[in-house]
Amino acid sequence: MSLADARLQALVTLYETLAPADLDRLVARYAEACRFKDPFNEVLGRAAVRLIFDHMFRSVRAPRFVVRTAFAAGDQAFLAWDFHAGDFVIRGASHLSFDAAGLVAEHRDYWDAAEELYEKLPVLGALMRLLKRRLRAQPA
Repeated sequence: MSLADARLQALVTLYETLAPADLDRLVARYAEACRFKDPFNEVLGRAAVRLIFDHMFRSVRAPRFVVRTAFAAGDQAFLAWDFHAGDFVIRGASHLSFDAAGLVAEHRDYWDAAEELYEKLPVLGALMRLLKRRLRAQPA
């Protein structure tokens, strides 16, 4: 993927090759008072962002990101990605805002926890699929 925005290119490279030893380098690209939000977390500050990624490495088998699309316009950027964790894949997107120093000031991840995660769990997945079928609009 060829990116003209150096800030975004550096982040994409880090995300796609991320290992536990890289967490300090990753959070150094975030502003000290950054905001991070995903379906399970909403935190402020580099230390809290580092804890989220550290928890990912401790909780998930062989986690890795594959960025499918990335673009930036001004101080805003968007990534579409696949998160591989063992035998399953979560498709999601991130909206990033950069501050005047080129650091990530806001990072918001979007992905459907029900479809991408809950439906893949044995008991809960069956219940989620049943609910989805019942709530789906039926043609008249």
